[in-house]
Amino acid sequence: MAQYQLIKFTLNGKPVEKYIDVRASLTDVLRNEFSLTSVKKGCEVGECGACNVLIDGECYNSCIFLGVWANGKNIRTLEGLLGSNGELSDIQQAFIDETAVQCGFCTPGFIMTAVEILESGKEYSEEELRKLLSGHLCRCTGYENILRAVTKTMKARLGK
Repeated sequence: MAQYQLIKFTLNGKPVEKYIDVRASLTDVLRNEFSLTSVKKGCEVGECGACNVLIDGECYNSCIFLGVWANGKNIRTLEGLLGSNGELSDIQQAFIDETAVQCGFCTPGFIMTAVEILESGKEYSEEELRKLLSGHLCRCTGYENILRAVTKTMKARLGK
């Protein structure tokens, strides 16, 4: 088997192609080949959520997703949430407004999970949101401000 393979996929709305090492994780591909540093290398075993990205609209731990599996997929990272003039998305602004950021290491992964939650268009209870956000580890915030930011954005999107 060849060590390098050409993959073609959509990255933050733009078609891309790159020869990558078939052993590389999607985290490594996004960071090293595309300079997308919002994708954090945390535990590298799918436990902390710092590397979460959206793949065809669903959140995945990119550290345990091989880069070659991205072929033909639509990948979104935190960088893909910015508006055309660099303006923050509503969920990014809510994280700032609710002081849901301290050291910031876990923030991109949390926000990408929140995007999946928000794009469902459903209204979730606090208990449901806690469970949906539970795949992330944060050493700083105590999670409450993060929960408030997601709840605030969910309610605003639903007009409540």
